Amino acid sequence: MKTFCGRANPTTGGLDWVEESEEYDYHQEIARSCYADMLHDRDRNEKYYQGIRAAVSRVKARGERVVVLDIGTGTGLLSMMAVTAGADFCYGIEVFKPMAKAAASIVQKNGFSDKIKVINKHSTEVTVGPGCKLYWRGVLNTEGCEAVPHRATIYAQVVESEHLWSWAQIRPVQVDDRTLHPPAAMKQCAGTPSVCDIQLSQVPPSAFTPIGPLCTMFSVDFSRMVSSAPCSYSCKFTVQAGGRAQVVLSWWDLDMDPSGSIVCSMAPKWTYSEPREYPWRDHWMQSVYFLPTERNVCEGEKLSLTVFHDDYSLWYNLDERSTRPCCTCQTHLVWTRPRFGELNDWQRTDSYLSALRSVLRPDSVCLSVSDGSLLPIFAHMLGAKKVQIDFYNGVRLLAIRAEQLTAADLEEERISVLIGEPYFSTSLLPWHSLFFWYCRTALARLLRPGAIILPSSATLYLLAVEFQDLWRIRAPCGTCEGFDVSPMDEMVQQSLDFRESREAEPHHLWEYPCRALTKPHPVMTFDFQQCVPAQPISSQGTLPLTGSGRCHGFALWMEYNLTEDITVSMGLTKPVGEEGECVWSPHRKQGVYFLQTPSESSGDGRTSMQYNLTFEPNTGDIKMDFSVIQP
Repeated sequence: MKTFCGRANPTTGGLDWVEESEEYDYHQEIARSCYADMLHDRDRNEKYYQGIRAAVSRVKARGERVVVLDIGTGTGLLSMMAVTAGADFCYGIEVFKPMAKAAASIVQKNGFSDKIKVINKHSTEVTVGPGCKLYWRGVLNTEGCEAVPHRATIYAQVVESEHLWSWAQIRPVQVDDRTLHPPAAMKQCAGTPSVCDIQLSQVPPSAFTPIGPLCTMFSVDFSRMVSSAPCSYSCKFTVQAGGRAQVVLSWWDLDMDPSGSIVCSMAPKWTYSEPREYPWRDHWMQSVYFLPTERNVCEGEKLSLTVFHDDYSLWYNLDERSTRPCCTCQTHLVWTRPRFGELNDWQRTDSYLSALRSVLRPDSVCLSVSDGSLLPIFAHMLGAKKVQIDFYNGVRLLAIRAEQLTAADLEEERISVLIGEPYFSTSLLPWHSLFFWYCRTALARLLRPGAIILPSSATLYLLAVEFQDLWRIRAPCGTCEGFDVSPMDEMVQQSLDFRESREAEPHHLWEYPCRALTKPHPVMTFDFQQCVPAQPISSQGTLPLTGSGRCHGFALWMEYNLTEDITVSMGLTKPVGEEGECVWSPHRKQGVYFLQTPSESSGDGRTSMQYNLTFEPNTGDIKMDFSVIQP
């Protein structure tokens, strides 16, 4: 039996539904899951173990039999902790069938089959009897039972941050002696209540100014029924520093016991007095929320921060109006938060403006190929005769695919300047934006002789890296808190071998620090002056590891050559530091290819990485393979 799966198609800029084997969908789910990340989270595991021991002891102290319900058992780790702590019996609920099968295998391997039963059902389909006295991670009506964790507490802090606010609203852009202002509807739009979850530890304190103190907003007691009715909670505070209230930074803590003596905190690294004690995790992160409008506040002013939530969303406001934010300008529905930041990046904008100034002439007829781009407006403001795409005076929108465009659509004028960032909302990996190249090829018949293509080319770069923490999402666990979870490692590896281990995956590397072990290396160049070739483009080579450390894999990104002397990088934004420090663009995701087995490097260049990459014109994808060459 086959199944249809959605895959980005760089040749069409769309999402194709392709036929895959019936195993593909769940193999991909397993391969990209966070199971390993959670099991590598020692702080989380230790706190759960402490909380479970304490809860079992409390039930036993009451003279009651300890029957445990583990909702979302995953590997069965917490169930095994409960039985080891003295629980009489445990039911592990797991809705994902492959994971439930792995959990049963792990339970058997560790000798707990007589005390733990794994049930492959959704938690809402399970009936809880009166004998259940302990549960965790639950959503069931288990009134009167112990819960681990016992309570979650939400914290929030209002800050001013031009950096973070640039992800919410488009700022005015200076184009020579004119200013491009966003439409009033966009400036007045409250946006959407969707959370922006990030590794807040990578946003340095220098990037924001606290307007007020850290506020304790509300707590949820998991040992009681939680109402699904919309709720709001307020916290009054005094403004500590005048400025603009723009953004709310938020995170939460888990109290594993009723007294709050066992706490698992999701606070960012810069809240720790000793940063080395910070427990990295990617499965639970911090959040950024954007206030509906920025507000000027004065030191000493009294404010009230209110948080609202319904069944689906959570949002903040500096008044008690509970109206759920709703995007009325459409941009918050089609642009991601990083896309807002990209359009607000003045250095990047200046590069495009400089490139456009160098190629535009009074008789230029421009066509822009990008999603939600400001380039056609810039071209018009810089004096182009005609720009094709319309939401601005003098610019005309052509809601037509490139291959369907005709001379009549262009009013019988040929294109003299084809421009693109390029940016496409369907792109996941760096090379998916090569859709611009396919559009350029489809438009060849409509280009003037000697037409200018901007960017003129793109170069794919490669860098061997040692990750500070991201390696955990792919590393096998072996044992966790003394329990053998190797069947999960085997399950994940089988899914990786199905396809994923031979593919790169997208990550915002600014959130995941890494060290370069090689110099940035150009591996492929795509010449947009020419049409897409019919034959594959291949690149092979060897990279000596000149940095000492453990090579976990490779980072890949595109650099677009706008003109001969202007280049825009979608990866590294600064030269690699002396110790291998990397500074990554926060706007686009880079590709990450994890090695199946990390390789140690002494830094003397004797250990090398051999690469073999092939660009397939028929699919627009890049196949890649890497191997280690030892001295």
